[in-house]
Amino acid sequence: MSFGETPSSNDAGGEGAAPDAHKPDELEFAALLCSRVCHDVISPVGAIVNGLEVLEEEEDDEMREHALLLIAKSALQASAKLQFARLAFGASGSAGAMIEVGDAIKAADGLLSGGRVTASWESKPGALHKTRLKLLMNVFQFALGAIPRGGDLKVIIEDGNEGMMVVATGTKARIPEHADLAQGEKLSSLPDSRAVQPYLIGLLCRAVHAKLSVAQAMEEGPVTFTITYGPDAELPDGMIG
Repeated sequence: MSFGETPSSNDAGGEGAAPDAHKPDELEFAALLCSRVCHDVISPVGAIVNGLEVLEEEEDDEMREHALLLIAKSALQASAKLQFARLAFGASGSAGAMIEVGDAIKAADGLLSGGRVTASWESKPGALHKTRLKLLMNVFQFALGAIPRGGDLKVIIEDGNEGMMVVATGTKARIPEHADLAQGEKLSSLPDSRAVQPYLIGLLCRAVHAKLSVAQAMEEGPVTFTITYGPDAELPDGMIG
């Protein structure tokens, strides 16, 4: 099995670094990633603003009560999306930090709250290195694209270098768009904002010497996202993760 290429010294950029014809522009990627995060939170934030406007203009008690409920619900949604984004896209903790799997479960449950998807978790380690956790969180969110009509995500985390898996089951399940990019396919530019997360998954896989495989045994059947580690993968500071 061929695992992702180890980034060369030129990949970090800097003066004298050779341009990579198979790599999107870093500023383009950063801009699209920011747009992705903003897109995820703009709807609940906009609903909060609408609710505040109703409170300011309305005197009807029933309308004001509806506005307060809207504000409360939207604030919880915005908070949940931001907490998930912090783990999936942010720099959580210091270098070498381990993050509790329970924190990931809490963030994932918040993201799914009130929606049509449920999640179940089977985790042997109690914590993961933050980069491995970041990879898992992105694969988890990417897997939602496999069950647009709702369903279930089953997450399995093994010890050490034994890997991780997300299984998406639901009506008319399908392999999500840009899965080839998440599995390491190279390209010179990102076609649209939907390609940002799968591209990031590819980067994270290379960072931890892992490979993602996306498979569907039968049409509309479960879609399996399997993360396996290459021979060069190391556990930080001898810790399980």
